[in-house]
Formats: sequence, structure tokens, C-alpha cells
Amino acid sequence: MTLWLIRSGSRGEHEQKFLDEGRSYVAWDGLDVDLACLTERQELIAALAERYPEEKPKALINWSAQVWAFGRDIAEGDWVVMPSKLQSGIYFGEITSGYHYNPLGPNPYFHWRSVNWFSGLIPRSAFPQDLLFSFGAFLTICRIQRNDAEARVRAMAANNWRPETAGANTASVPLPGQGEPISDATEAGRINLEELVADQVERQIEARFKGHGLTVLVEAILQAEGYSTYRSPEGADGGADILAGGGEMGFGNPSICVEVKSGDGPVDRPTVDKLIGAGQKFGAESCLFVSWSGFKPNVQKELARDFFRVRLWSRKDLLEKLFTHYGRLPEEIRLALPLKRVWMVANQSD
Repeated sequence: MTLWLIRSGSRGEHEQKFLDEGRSYVAWDGLDVDLACLTERQELIAALAERYPEEKPKALINWSAQVWAFGRDIAEGDWVVMPSKLQSGIYFGEITSGYHYNPLGPNPYFHWRSVNWFSGLIPRSAFPQDLLFSFGAFLTICRIQRNDAEARVRAMAANNWRPETAGANTASVPLPGQGEPISDATEAGRINLEELVADQVERQIEARFKGHGLTVLVEAILQAEGYSTYRSPEGADGGADILAGGGEMGFGNPSICVEVKSGDGPVDRPTVDKLIGAGQKFGAESCLFVSWSGFKPNVQKELARDFFRVRLWSRKDLLEKLFTHYGRLPEEIRLALPLKRVWMVANQSD
């Protein structure tokens, strides 16, 4: 069994389709060429050059290695890693079919393999940093093989995704030979620093804002956004952890009923419905559900139904709000979570 990283778009735009259909796609726009009919990779490079005439040769070679791996190297029984862009977590699946090509698409969904997404959303904080380095490689498709990743991921899956115990193997493996598929080892020097920073901040939040402390952090962010708030004491909250209203005294609009969950499991649809009911009890115009462990896929899928009643924040959304309003948070929050803004040149694809 080989472990592969397959991304679902730079913004996660294909993620729900992958999960709903039980598939993984090569989503290169306009790539309507059957990989099974090509005899060598140079033919794929030529097809890419025809469809992307403005791209540099180095980029075309890089892309061809990834697409070729999807069509030729991935096999039934291999495992797939798909980092979520919509929530802070990672999905794992098993390849259950060979390569398929559909000339009718629709564009860009010409190439696919069936996948059994068996894990659900696993929080990134469950994984040691060296595995997160590999999962954060700047590639859409690549083989994950550094640091005995395959065996360690299998062991975590068998242990219900509990974090590894101390002493797990983190030694590097040699770089692959020239003929091997492109891999995380090939990209060892190109790590997504944005994901790395988010992982470190998440660990700090888990250590210093456990349980009710996460509610305190969410309240501080809402206050930084200009809301006046009431926070329920620790313990039974009567259906709402925080009540927030616009204006200096909170009597303005909008009025929001907020629930904060810091537990391990993703929130399901009935739990969200319970908050909507609590919002009606409190006379709130809308609701905000903050779940550190995210939401089950059907909750995200059905969100449009309650667009005017509820908003969902996963840990990814919470971090975005934290970074936006950090300078306006109370001093005790910033002392517990010391951050420093650093500017860097954005990564540009070759």
C-alpha cells in the first residue's frame, strides 16, 4: 500500500464533490486527454503545453509528473490523504478502482478514481509535525513516504486516530530515484508556511484555552468586532454560551445566539438545529456555532437551507478571525497567546 496526497483545489472548491461522490479527480482545467492512451509522459507534457501555452516548461514537467502519477502509479488499495481547505482537518480514503476517463467531463472532471473516504474529518492537531510537513507539500498530487509515514498513518487509523506516543519514527528517508513518482521528499524544501503557522497556533489554543476557555476567546473576538456580549457562566448554559448584540449596550442589530464546542467530535445536524431553536427562545435574529472539531459533511452541505439563520465557524474560521482582530483583543488574551505578524513574499507557482 502506498500513501498519496491528493488536494481538492487551492480553496477546497472540489472538496464536497470528492466526498459526496466517493471519488478523487484530477481537476486540471481543459485536460481532456485519456491518460490510458498515452505511451510516455512526454505526450502528456505536449498535451499540457497545447492547453497552457503561457506556462513555463518547468511547470509543465511538474504538472505532468503529478497527473501521470494519478493515471499510472496510484493503485487500488492505496490510501489517500486529503487536507481540508474548508475546515482544519484531514480526510483519509482508500482507492477502490482503477483510472477512469470521461471525455464528456464535465470540465474539469475528466479523470477520476473511486475512493472510500473512511476516516471522517481528523483534526490536524492529532498528527505530529513531521507528518504535517508532508501533508503540507506544495503539490496537488504526490506520494507521501518520508519518515515511515505510511506505516504510522495505518497505525493511527488502527488506534482510532489517537495521537502517536512518544518515540515514533521521525527519521528521514533518502530522496527517491529519478524514475520514481514525484513525492513529498522531492518537495521537502517547499513547505506551506501558512499551514505550519496555523498548526502551531492551534496547538497553543488547545493548551491554553481548553473547555470554557475557548468560549472566552470567542467572546473576545466578537467584542473586537464591535459586539456587546453576555457570556454564560461555566456549566449549564441554557442553550447559549454567548449572547451578542450590536451597539454599545448590545440592544442594536444584529442579535446573535452563540454556541461554542471544544470537544473532539465534529458537530452533527441535530446539534445545529438545537442551537437554532435556542436562538428563537432568546429572540436572536441569527445564530453562530463555533466548533473546534468542525462539522460533519452533511451539515456543510445543508448550510444553504439555513443561510439567513446560522453561521458555522470551524477552527479554520476561528483562526482567520483571530488573526484579523488580534491587535484589538484584551491584553490577557494576547499574553496567553503571543503572536507576531511577519510579512513574506507569497509563493508563486513555477
